Amino acid sequence: MVDTYKMRDDYLIKVMKKNVICVSLICVLTVLPIFAQNEPYRNSMLSIEDRVDDLLQRMTLSEKIAQIRHLHSWNIFNGQKLDMQKLESFSRGMAWGFVEGFPLTGENCTENMFLIQKYMVENTRLGIPIFTVAESLHGAVHEGSTIYPQNIALGSTFNLDLAYRKAAMIAQDLHAQGMYQVLAPCVDVVRDLRWGRVEESYGEDPFLCGLLGIQEVKGYWDNGISPMLKHYGAHGNPLSGLNLASVECGVRDLHEIYLKPFEMIIKNTQLLAVMSTYNSWNRVPNSASNYLLTETLRNQWGFKGYVYSDWGAIEMLKTLHRTAYSSADAAVQALSAGLDVEASSRCYPELESLVKGGKFDEKIIDTSVRRVLYAKFKMGLFEDPYGIRYRHSKMHSEESIKLSKEIADESVVLLKNEDNLLPLDVRRLKSIAVIGPNADQVQFGDYTWSRDNKDGVTPLEGIKRAVGDEVFVRYAKGCSLTSLDTSGIEEAVSITRLSDVALVFCGSASAALARDYKSSTSGEGFDLNDLNLTGAQTQLIKAVYETGKPVVLILVTGKPFAIPWEKEHLPVILVQWYAGEQAGNSIADILFGKVSPSGRLTFSFPRSTGHLPVYYNYLPSDKGFYKNPGNYESPGRDYVFSNPSSLWAFGHGLTYTSFRYKNLRTNKNEYSFSDTIIVKVDVENIGLRDGKEVVQLYVRDKVSTYVTPIRQLRDFKKVDIRRGDVKTIQLKVLVEDLYLVDDLNQRFIEAGDFEIQVGTASDNILLTQDITVGKPVYLGKGNNVSCIKQKMSSCQIDISGEIRDVQATLIQNIQIVEKSSGKVLSVTDENGRFHVKTGNHEILIFTKEGYQPVEIPVNNQNIINVRVNYGD
Repeated sequence: MVDTYKMRDDYLIKVMKKNVICVSLICVLTVLPIFAQNEPYRNSMLSIEDRVDDLLQRMTLSEKIAQIRHLHSWNIFNGQKLDMQKLESFSRGMAWGFVEGFPLTGENCTENMFLIQKYMVENTRLGIPIFTVAESLHGAVHEGSTIYPQNIALGSTFNLDLAYRKAAMIAQDLHAQGMYQVLAPCVDVVRDLRWGRVEESYGEDPFLCGLLGIQEVKGYWDNGISPMLKHYGAHGNPLSGLNLASVECGVRDLHEIYLKPFEMIIKNTQLLAVMSTYNSWNRVPNSASNYLLTETLRNQWGFKGYVYSDWGAIEMLKTLHRTAYSSADAAVQALSAGLDVEASSRCYPELESLVKGGKFDEKIIDTSVRRVLYAKFKMGLFEDPYGIRYRHSKMHSEESIKLSKEIADESVVLLKNEDNLLPLDVRRLKSIAVIGPNADQVQFGDYTWSRDNKDGVTPLEGIKRAVGDEVFVRYAKGCSLTSLDTSGIEEAVSITRLSDVALVFCGSASAALARDYKSSTSGEGFDLNDLNLTGAQTQLIKAVYETGKPVVLILVTGKPFAIPWEKEHLPVILVQWYAGEQAGNSIADILFGKVSPSGRLTFSFPRSTGHLPVYYNYLPSDKGFYKNPGNYESPGRDYVFSNPSSLWAFGHGLTYTSFRYKNLRTNKNEYSFSDTIIVKVDVENIGLRDGKEVVQLYVRDKVSTYVTPIRQLRDFKKVDIRRGDVKTIQLKVLVEDLYLVDDLNQRFIEAGDFEIQVGTASDNILLTQDITVGKPVYLGKGNNVSCIKQKMSSCQIDISGEIRDVQATLIQNIQIVEKSSGKVLSVTDENGRFHVKTGNHEILIFTKEGYQPVEIPVNNQNIINVRVNYGD
């Protein structure tokens, strides 16, 4: 392969010599975009808005439409080779918005994305750089990239730092491949475990999904990659668990469950891109929903970027949802609703004839093009279209491999460990039976580039490395993941009888994107009607158990399964979500005690498929009224033959040590609506090993106008505590986040009592304390106090308060502006506090660069505390 980085350098040197402009690389980066022309849009000294205005007015209608369309690999590649004639023919000499090369190897991306960008910058009329696009759900999807644990595994770490570091590290692979835009992270809140895409989610809780998403977005953004949130709209609870199926829910659930992570991330990051979903909500396709794409996303939350269609979603308005008569009709519906960019369908080309025929307003197209151009300027594409500043990025670094292993280590969840069978002591073992369809097969998860053992470490390989010559390892597959063939079980039973312990690896398998889809039982489009283990896996487990030897079940999986028999009979059960390329080494380290498990469930496990849904934050009426669950020996009520509760609940997970919680206290017992509740608890490691604990804080509204969940996660902290040590853990909750939503989707905080709950899992609350919150206050859209227009009074009053960010950090140098006069009355001090005098019905504006401005009516309040969100 060509050394593409050298090719870039040689090209730049040639440019420098030709133009005699500069001799340093820094200068080249400054002058490269203007060495041919001096149009205002190329002038980096101007504001982005001015540059966009200048460029937009120069564009033809065809060029505008090209900016909101996608070049796909099948349009311009012959296998792994770029066909320049196809590129020239398909692009028609115009700069396009986006290009992908999902089937390409990493090395071919490096070479070809540079060539495509070079063509766009130097061989089109306006020289607009193109967004090179990759998938990177848990690592870039091109051969040679580091493969990290899947999202469900990252969620189970409960470690926000790992989320940031993972994205930052993936950015290195992406830059090495010439990428700028990634279709990640996925922040769907999933509520139906039959759905194949469970593995792509961090979990069932919106708060957890939002916090992890914020860190991933920042990790990409801080390292020169534009992340794209997906999939925007009610998505994670498809009817019957089938991919693309509709989601039916009310406005409350829409905003407080499915959209909540998107709102949190958009308000607290500089995000520029969102992907729409395929499915519909309440009979309206999400990709043609003005309410979702314009009213909520932009008008309420202030999103400035562009919305990108999931692949083929616009054409589906005609072919799947049947809300459009034609491709032209589909284009009009999507674009008018606020969907800016079309991927993998051909509806937007119809717009040109519609505009020329007077049937569609070109200004609507201009709005979408403006958003895409804004993002390209914001990302610095015009200044550095070839990614020269990241030229030293390399794929698959040693550091990235270590990080993949670290995430894997912290994501494994120990569900059960009877009589402390784990960790295994190599000195007391002579032989081990390693059994199961996932014992000698890598399982990376969907949206990766390989399913081949050569690209990762299998459990069998990791175990053999860990025990060396000290323990004899026997292996039998036993059965497959999909077939009902039981002929291999006899061999598994035989080697178990000859061994001291059986390690049984069962679970699921997912596809490799655009490469290998055979025999998948999880992932996009691979939904299950039944959550029992697939194929003959249950028969295998029972047969091995009947030998009487100790059995350790390890689920290598992308979703929870219903395993009540296994819970009752087997002494040890772990779940290793798809754990990336170092999965085998990681599980071996945990089994033999080199690493103590510290993962916690972000999805509750069901007792059966019929128990769905099983998420932890259910309403008080939703898990049975009679409280008399039965079984076949003693039938009852609230299920005649079962218990409505989950098998294991959200937050559950064991370690190789024990912790004691004590001395729960809050900073006070009565709170105003602008306060922050500070919670402290002492956690002592009373076991024999060092270990990590996930301290979880939940809140319950004790009495409320509308029915609220029995508890909701509000904060958590993962801490490393050495044996014998005690640590004081501080957690916090903003009173403002305890709001309710009325029938008009208006938010308000209701006065009353709340219970603070601290524990090790959602079903293991150890300590509680009641607090009281004052009088009800309504909150406007976007979580800012609503601006009620009133006639200003001449009565002057003194006002004081403090200003915090979303994490309750006090913010200094916030300007307090009197709206009627525009006068700056004061700025917050180093403690985030302020004091002003103004009219009793004035409106105050709180503003600072890097934060979204907040307007608050005084309304005779002497104390005004404010929370500000990050953003422009």
